[in-house]
Amino acid sequence: MNKLDIRKFLEGDAPIIDVRSEGEFAEGHIPGAISLPLFNNAERAEIGTLYKQQGQQPAILKGLEIVGPKMVHLSSSGLALARNRKIAVHCWRGGMRSSSVAWLLESVGLEVTVLEGGYKAYRRLCLEVFAAPRRLVVIGGKTGARKTKILAELKALGMSTVDLEALAAHRGSAFGYAADGLQPTQEQFENDLGAELIKSPADQPLLVEDESRLLGRLHIPDPLWHQIRSAPVFVLEWPIESRIEHLLEIYDAPEETIRASLKAIHKRLGMERYKEALTAISEGRRGDVCRIVLDYYDRAYSYGLSLRNPATLSYLPGESAVREIRERLACRSD
Repeated sequence: MNKLDIRKFLEGDAPIIDVRSEGEFAEGHIPGAISLPLFNNAERAEIGTLYKQQGQQPAILKGLEIVGPKMVHLSSSGLALARNRKIAVHCWRGGMRSSSVAWLLESVGLEVTVLEGGYKAYRRLCLEVFAAPRRLVVIGGKTGARKTKILAELKALGMSTVDLEALAAHRGSAFGYAADGLQPTQEQFENDLGAELIKSPADQPLLVEDESRLLGRLHIPDPLWHQIRSAPVFVLEWPIESRIEHLLEIYDAPEETIRASLKAIHKRLGMERYKEALTAISEGRRGDVCRIVLDYYDRAYSYGLSLRNPATLSYLPGESAVREIRERLACRSD
């Protein structure tokens, strides 16, 4: 079998199958990998217990007993998933699970690549890219400043971007709920973020939104977060009415969700403002709810900007932001 280090493994075009248990896969996996467990959760636990209590040989024999009836399924699944008779395999550490499945798939005629060091090698690579120095550029602005939209427009024009909110399935505030209520695990968020950074050219500016450390229940990895906080910021400026109009277009949460979000920040709003917001949502006046909430978030964002180095801040009219950002970054590259 052909063993490759993590970077060469990721550069390949063969489908990747992850032979760890379904529980390990759910906690975190290489983006794009397909789960094909050699052992399920219960079987893995049973073999692990046997290894601890009786040693390696009884554990291996038990593993063979479990795998025997699965060999046809594993082989046929591998054949179905392969592309041009090529497939890539990994487990946790690049040990017996991936080697065993690789041997089996080679025996049915596939060309198999195994990840040296397994999934752990991918996790180490993610930690490396989080800490690697980058030419980060931050798209900032108060709530409703169309940061995500402008980031997408810059990406469409060929600029390198990472949409942290999309990866986290959260818009970054108490009101940033995901429509399905689900966020990835912290580990998977890091894996997806790592994949974006791995494919982003290190010698080009990389644009991200100005985010707090937390996106819902997920946090941006510390080494990357510190780089974001010290990076230059383009602060987008829009009139408040324009920001409210935009927020009403993109936030379609049901009333009960908005009430829950208001409750989460009611101490920061103050009881009087909180009651005003509840009355406004009851009467269907969502624009007024936005105005009340923005009073808090605008002050919080202004305070956050005040903690940055003023020399890193550039204020731009929102309407011309895409053009001006492209022009300014092009000048810096020259």
